[in-house]
Amino acid sequence: MTEIVFLVEEDPEGGYVARALGEAIFTQAKSLSEIENQVRDAVRCHFGDSQDIPKAIRLHMVRDEVIAL
Repeated sequence: MTEIVFLVEEDPEGGYVARALGEAIFTQAKSLSEIENQVRDAVRCHFGDSQDIPKAIRLHMVRDEVIAL
């Protein structure tokens, strides 16, 4: 695997949540800069010393906005 993709969304209770697509990896943080560190740490913990650890992490940011008509 060369890349792993995380879906990052704002948490309704504040902060951000991130989940990997195709892997059972989830994490959360209070800020975007902190979510980057949390995702790196979660990937390292999930793969350990495995040769399958991805070379890159892609963060796909999702932001919902509601506008009035």
